[in-house]
Amino acid sequence: MKLAESSRPAPRPRSVVLWPLAGLCLLVLLNAVINPAFLKITLLDGHLYGVPVDILVQGSRTLLVALGMTLVIATGGVDLSVGSVVAIAGGVCAVLLQSGHGLGLTLTLAVLAGMAAGTVNGILVARLGLQPIVATLILMVAGRGVAQLLVDGQVIIITSAPFEYLANGFLAGLPVAPLWVGACYVATHLILRHSALGLFVEAVGDNERASRFAGLAASRIKALAYVFCGTCAGLAGILTAANIRAADAYRAGENMELDAIFAVVVGGTALSGGRFVILGTAVGALLIQTLTTTMYNLGVPPAIAPVPKAALIIGVALLQSDRVSRWITGLLRQRGDT
Repeated sequence: MKLAESSRPAPRPRSVVLWPLAGLCLLVLLNAVINPAFLKITLLDGHLYGVPVDILVQGSRTLLVALGMTLVIATGGVDLSVGSVVAIAGGVCAVLLQSGHGLGLTLTLAVLAGMAAGTVNGILVARLGLQPIVATLILMVAGRGVAQLLVDGQVIIITSAPFEYLANGFLAGLPVAPLWVGACYVATHLILRHSALGLFVEAVGDNERASRFAGLAASRIKALAYVFCGTCAGLAGILTAANIRAADAYRAGENMELDAIFAVVVGGTALSGGRFVILGTAVGALLIQTLTTTMYNLGVPPAIAPVPKAALIIGVALLQSDRVSRWITGLLRQRGDT
């Protein structure tokens, strides 16, 4: 009898996206009850406007950074420098556009700056063996200084309609920023889940030594994850500068690394590495942006705003815990028996 029971297939695990998605729905419902106009979307001059549209537009930057952070965390690392890389990319855009260079060259060099930052992190972590927190903390501090040197400590105003269109423009009535960020998510998902690359990333994060013995280039895979994260941060820097029409080396990307890590972890990616959920990251980023918008609408002071954000993140993380899930399941069974 025991042998027959042990031969049964294991039950399918509950989707890790369920709880953050439920939290997002409850938050939207709460806003709709408090302010019925929260879900109102208006068509004006062929363009869509409304709070949900604003959440997608403003959340695009966090979505991009969190996408890169997902792969880094999946390899068992973390990148604290993404906020500084955002500021560097924005500074590159401002300096080049102010000097009269074309949009194509500006965007290319801004993305290359992000890739270069990711390469530095990858070398320090994967090749030289530094702890990810230490290695990326170095660039977090030094990168902010580099951004300030680029703009000479000034806030440079950007006056370029094509550049501004990248963050604030519309395509077929829809905001363009969420469209191409969504395209990045779809492309990343297809590449990772329809090839062996996703398995390689999870294998390295689960057990780097075993994956190396299995013939995987573990150091190269880990380094490429940091390069990808830096590239996403560079793209987010372009969006940030285009959105505010300026390069602010002091405030651009501030605390973005924390929001990205929160989005990844809340979305179900294991902080210890070995598992990643790209869809969960997207839901987590939208959850955090919706919460931020909610606090602004309710007039919550900025000094108190991190408290409800932390409470929500802790709540979702606990609901995703196996021990808490078993405890809740046991309570529901006891109530069902009674």
